[in-house]
Amino acid sequence: VCRLLTRRAHGFYARDAGVAHRKNLGLLRRIMCQESTKFKNVWTTHSASPIAYERGRIYMDNYQCCITSIAQQPRLIYQKSKCAKPEKIEDALLLECPLGEMLPSPSDYKASLIVLTVQNWLLRLSADSGEVLEKVYLAGSCCKFFRYLSWDTPQEVMIVKSAQNKLPAAARQAGIQQTVLFYLAVFQVLPLSFIGMLEINKKIFGNSVTDVAVSNGILIVMYSMGLVRLYNFKAVLEQFMEQPFDLGQEFNWNGQVGVVGKYPFGLPCNIKITDTPPLLFEASSLENAFQIGGYPWHYIITPNKKKHKGVFHICSLKDNTLAKNGIQDMKCCSLEPDWIYFHPDMSGRIIHVGPNLIKVLKLKEVKNHADQMEIAEDFTIVANRENCVNNNVTVTASGRVVKKRFTLLDDDPEQETFKIVDYEDELDLLSTVAVTQIGADGRAHLDFHCNEHGILLKSIPLKESWDVTYSHEVYFDKDLVLHIEQKPNRRFSCYVYQMVCDTARDDD
Repeated sequence: VCRLLTRRAHGFYARDAGVAHRKNLGLLRRIMCQESTKFKNVWTTHSASPIAYERGRIYMDNYQCCITSIAQQPRLIYQKSKCAKPEKIEDALLLECPLGEMLPSPSDYKASLIVLTVQNWLLRLSADSGEVLEKVYLAGSCCKFFRYLSWDTPQEVMIVKSAQNKLPAAARQAGIQQTVLFYLAVFQVLPLSFIGMLEINKKIFGNSVTDVAVSNGILIVMYSMGLVRLYNFKAVLEQFMEQPFDLGQEFNWNGQVGVVGKYPFGLPCNIKITDTPPLLFEASSLENAFQIGGYPWHYIITPNKKKHKGVFHICSLKDNTLAKNGIQDMKCCSLEPDWIYFHPDMSGRIIHVGPNLIKVLKLKEVKNHADQMEIAEDFTIVANRENCVNNNVTVTASGRVVKKRFTLLDDDPEQETFKIVDYEDELDLLSTVAVTQIGADGRAHLDFHCNEHGILLKSIPLKESWDVTYSHEVYFDKDLVLHIEQKPNRRFSCYVYQMVCDTARDDD
């Protein structure tokens, strides 16, 4: 640490701000992982409404209250008056300024929050004051209940999705069929601009469509029988765009005259898919579970039969061939299933998490077969269960043999069990939350592992009791740890831990 500080003081990294930033984060990682460094619970709060966290900001009371967690003691940034029910926020996304671009307004260079209200208003709020910077009315003449925000391309293209359209009971009894299932509104962000709105129609995509999503330029359509179909979303927009519109533009559309994005006209549905787009790829998977990643591109599915739940097949996207050792099955007996996903560090690796084992897998070429890939173990992280003995047969002091009638589950709460695995990209650390519950008292600890080799670098005990039956979220953000807990009857708690390096005080 001293050597790096000295080199920084001498200006070794002055020519490249990116290098200096990476070195500073390296310093923070070294300091944080020192044995003398502790994490102290500096703030706790409870709420009757959900609590959300976004990059150093804690949002409460349906985003009406914003608290910074970056300060030494979390403090209030702003508190807005309680909103009416129609103004209730359904979903939100944090919007940050893109690098190297000229933006029309000075406020665009500061972080803002895109929120979606019950009555179909899309608002851009200042992250520092909660002030409304922009507002767009979404719903037009046909009733569309927009409920979900997501990124197509992070910080560039945003998707606003409606709830699934359902006809009133009287209309269904009269034999009227609902053909339009979802509406998708597409926006370019910073500056906020309208790209288009399209509908997902049964007549085009089939009667068994259950859901739809857009990610990284791919339109993903899911079906009730486990089928997943992928289409080129950009090509769909270009092929079926009837007429482009800008926000604030006056229009005459299908007999309607209004202003784009203004009440009561909203947005025109200007992308009409009249024919099935060219299919990029399709796969059948249990519960529509489907992921793409790795290098070269691979995908992960579970065979579409209930008996295969917990079995994952890793296949080449190019020719659908199963990778060597591509069937991953932990054979764990547990209430909660294991889960698998591509590592978010873009290394192409795969993380497979079970109750007591975390496997980090990698794709590599089969020796002497350059066109074939195999799955190899990079490293494993094992839960601490040294004191746990789970024998089916025990012998009493008198010599009598006793056979147990049941076997403990792999995620039995009295054994240390992995509940959360996450990745901190700026410090390049893999974080895990492991929980042990004895009686009503559950204890959890957050561990930091080297992302490259899996070596344990730091363990932080969480002071609060952890009940495995509740819903939990843990955020690890540089020198901050934040735990959000949802208890029954909509009771929420938030615990904030911050890094403390003062070794003079034992209570720290």
